[in-house]
Formats: sequence, structure tokens, C-alpha cells
Amino acid sequence: MRIVVLGATGTIGKAVAELFREKGHEVIAVSRSSEPAVDIENPASIPAFFEQVGEVDAIVSAAGSAAFVALQDLTEEQIQLSLTSKLMGQINLVRHGLPKLRPNGVAVITGGFLAYAPAPQTSMIAMVNAGLEGFAKAAALDFTEGRRIVIVHPPWVAETAEQLGMDPTPWPNAAKTAEAYLAAVEGSQTGKPIFVEGYAPADL
Repeated sequence: MRIVVLGATGTIGKAVAELFREKGHEVIAVSRSSEPAVDIENPASIPAFFEQVGEVDAIVSAAGSAAFVALQDLTEEQIQLSLTSKLMGQINLVRHGLPKLRPNGVAVITGGFLAYAPAPQTSMIAMVNAGLEGFAKAAALDFTEGRRIVIVHPPWVAETAEQLGMDPTPWPNAAKTAEAYLAAVEGSQTGKPIFVEGYAPADL
């Protein structure tokens, strides 16, 4: 498969790109600094990117930021960042990428388990993740010719948890997390969330 991986310099995206290559897929690793580049916070960069890349079998996004801050401390700028980057950035990626997605292709976006198990200071992250799941569920109904859309909800990743000063031991590493993205690409599911094995919400 010919696969675009957006956010390929990040902790999860890098591991996803490496795993796809190991499985024999052609990977177009994309970031703000790649050539061609995409900045999902700049909507105009997205259609320009797909014009350069052409048709693909999968579009995988592991990109986007949302504010990690207590509700009472939220600023307008942090709210707007959360909406512009992780939410609308990925929606625009799917919207503009769809014409370049081959029949039976798949778009994979990234939410996060905080949509199901929020914690203090995560109101923006939980909101964006839940919104992205709703988008995937409904967008799947508009996909044709066997195309699919899947949302992956990763938990904290051990490497990121360690960087934040948290105990990394309860969480999967990036390589383990990447397996959920492989399952999304190589599977048949559409419009539904995928979780890292062993980290699905207890009430599902």
C-alpha cells in the first residue's frame, strides 16, 4: 500500500511509519518540515500537498495539538488552538485527502482515550477526541467505493508520559501503540474506534 503518515516526526507517528515500512508498505512520511510539507493548522497547505503526492491507499494522521490546562485557566487562544489543530486539522486532512484516496482505501485519524476517561486539565483534549469520533462515525456514511475511515484512541504513550514526569510503566510504548494503526489500515472496520490492545475502556 502507498501510505501517507502525517506527524511522522512525532513519538507515535515515527513508530507508525517504521512499522508500516517493516510490513512492506510504501510510506510517505510527512511533517511541517518534510518535502512536501503539511501544516494542518494551515488549511491551504493540505490540498496543495495532495496535489503533489497524488493517489494513495491510506492517509494516516498522528498529528494535532490540544490544550492541556485546567478549565478555569483556559484562554481563548488555547481553545482556538485545540479546535484549529487537532480537530479541524484532521477533518480538513480527510476532506481534502478523500479525492486522492483510492477505492478500498482508508483514512485513519487520531483521537485519544481521554474521550472516555478524562482527567483534570483535559477538557479541551477530551472534547476534541470525542468530536473526532463523532466525525468518523458520520463521515463513514459518506465514503464510497469501499473506502473506510477509522479513529485510533491511543492511551498515554510511555515515552510521552516519561517526558511529562509521569510514571511510564502503566502505558504502552510507541511501538506497541503503532500496532493499533496497523490494525486500522489492514483491517476492514469503518466508522468505529480502535484501541491499543489491552487499553480499551472498561465499559466497552
